[in-house]
Order: sequence, then C-alpha cells, then structure tokens
Amino acid sequence: MITETRRYEARLEAGDPVLLVDRKRRSYLLWLREGGSYDLRGGRVAHDAVIGQPEGATVETSRGERLLALRPTLADYVLSMPRGAQVVYPKDLALIVMLADIYPGARVAEAGTGSGALTMALLRAVGPSGRVFSYDIREEFQRTAARNIARYLGEVATLEMRLHDVSTGIPDAPVDRVVLDLPEPWRVAAAAAAALRPGGILLAYVPTTVQVHQVASALTASADFGLVETVEALVRPWHVEGQSVRPAHRMVAHTGFLVTARRVVPPPRPDRPAPAPAAG
Repeated sequence: MITETRRYEARLEAGDPVLLVDRKRRSYLLWLREGGSYDLRGGRVAHDAVIGQPEGATVETSRGERLLALRPTLADYVLSMPRGAQVVYPKDLALIVMLADIYPGARVAEAGTGSGALTMALLRAVGPSGRVFSYDIREEFQRTAARNIARYLGEVATLEMRLHDVSTGIPDAPVDRVVLDLPEPWRVAAAAAAALRPGGILLAYVPTTVQVHQVASALTASADFGLVETVEALVRPWHVEGQSVRPAHRMVAHTGFLVTARRVVPPPRPDRPAPAPAAG
C-alpha cells in the first residue's frame, strides 16, 4: 500500500503496488508478492525480479520485453481499481480539490462515496488534521470503496463512512466543505446550507446540462448561497517526438460539470430591522 509516510527512496517491497509500463506506454497494475508472477502481452514478469528494485528501475519479461517499474500515482490507481460505481476522473479530481479549496485540517462532507476515488483525493488534501465524512445510500458501493481506499492508503483514521441520505440532513455538521457526486444534488441544498459554516463551499459534480441547470437554479434561488459558478474541464494531451509536435488523436473530453457556491449569511429581510451593533 502507499501511505503518506512512505519513504520515496525506498525499494519496492512485497505487498507494494507497482505499475509496469511497456515501450508503448501500456501500463499494468499489480501487487507484489514473493514467488508471484504476472502474465502480460510481452511475456511473464516474476515478482521476485521486481522486489528489491528501486522505483523507476527497468525489469525484463520472460520474452526480453523491458518494462519500467513505478509506484502508481493516485491517478493511475483510480483508473485501474475495482469499481462499484463510475469513478471521478483524475482531471476532475484535481479541479475539485482546487475549486472546493480543500485544505489541510478541513472538515469535509462527501456524498456519495461511489468507488472511493474522490474520497481518496479529499483524504490526501485534508491531511492528518482534517476529517472526511463520506455518505452513500448503497452499502455495496461503500464496501467496494472501503476496500479500494484501504488497499491504496492503508488504514485511515481521518475517514468516517456512513450509510445515510444527506438530503435529510448532514449528521456530522458543522463542516467546512460539502462535495456532492449525486444524481440530484439540488435536493441537498437545504441540508448543505444547514451544515456549512459561513463562507464554506458547496461543490456538485454532475454529468449533464439538465442537472447543471437544476442545481445552479436551486443554489441561485437560495438566500443561503452566493457566487454560483459552473465550469467544465477538458484535457488535450500533445504528442511531442522529435520535430513532430501535434495534439494527440485522443483526448479526455467531457466527463462532468463542476458547480460551486459559497455559503453566505442571508441579508436582513426588508420587513425586519437590521440587528443592532454590539455595544462598545
């Protein structure tokens, strides 16, 4: 497993995940075990030939194919791990952490847990002093997510996973951030407003324009939220080889929209006087 306290200079050991990358940049994710072997297109790789090697070393298959051995990044892992539900893609994970301003020490409520990709990104961002409360209504999703998280991050003391419908309320309030990956996030607007501290951020990840319209409209209509914004991330890789510099033939285009809003203090109603200033 990969932990935040791992030694980056340490050699690959039994029990570690490793990403093997061939000359065509095809990658294969496996967990090292003594005496094990892995079959791929270029032949068989003995785990014992990888164990003890420094990260970034080259190993050979039984057919002489040379492979680069690296520990997988979180982006590598989420694209290869078992899925109970569709994962949030790395390009969106990166933007979610920035747009929701997930910081060390933050208390974050997440719904739904899905396969755990977003949960892991949030856990790394809040650090050992933060807290992530992850809610889902499907037990099988949380079981899959719990296995995925444990396999990559190990035992995490900063995570609480609960079977709960957050549209009825967020039981671990108050929180600094609410991050939603739900089919109908607009149903959670009132619960999120009740749970968020003033100035906190709500972020909803939705795949369709119909959902964007509904959640943005609900947040805009609420006196508890302001600065409602919607963005979409498109990633276009480039092919750079010698004098050939051009866009790649394939790109990671639309995966979802990110709708954000800030928790604000509603202004006084016109029929009510503003509160008197504090004495002194």
